[in-house]
Amino acid sequence: MLAAGRRFEGTLPLAAMPRLRDALEQAEGECRYELEFDRGALDVPYVEIRAQAELPLICQRSLQRFLLSVRIVQRLGLVAREEQEAELPEEYEMLIPEADGTIHPLELIEDELILAIPVVPMDPSSDPVELIWPPVAESAGQETSINPFAALAGLKHPSTKQSK
Repeated sequence: MLAAGRRFEGTLPLAAMPRLRDALEQAEGECRYELEFDRGALDVPYVEIRAQAELPLICQRSLQRFLLSVRIVQRLGLVAREEQEAELPEEYEMLIPEADGTIHPLELIEDELILAIPVVPMDPSSDPVELIWPPVAESAGQETSINPFAALAGLKHPSTKQSK
C-alpha cells in the first residue's frame, strides 16, 4: 500500500466499533473516512486518517442527548520500533505495525474517534449551570442555633440524692 500510494475511502457504521459503542448514547450513525498511505518529505512512511462523524452523546450539563460533530485529520508515522519515534516529524504520531507489517484500519479509525470524545461531554448549545447561593439570614442579634450538646450539660452536674 505504501509503494503504490494507496488511498481508501468509505463509510463505517458506528455500531461496528465495539469500544466506541460503549462511550456513545446509542450506536447509530456512520463515520465517513479516508485512509491514505504514502511517504513524507523525509521519506517517512505514513498513513493519514481523515474521518468525520456525528457522535450521539449525553450532555453532562443537561443530561440530554446531543450530536458531537467530529472531524479528524491525523498522520501516523509507521515505525518498526518505539525508539524511532524521535525520528518522526513533529506533526506525526507513532504507529508500530504488527510483526508481519499489517495494520487494522477499522481499529485506527475507532481509536481516533474515541480520542475525540471529551472527558465531560457538554452540548455547546445547552445553558450553563450557575449556582447562586441564597444569603444566610441573620437574626437581630439573637442566636437561634441550638447547641447539640445542651442535653449533656445536665449529666455534667448530676442532681444530688438526699440520703435518709
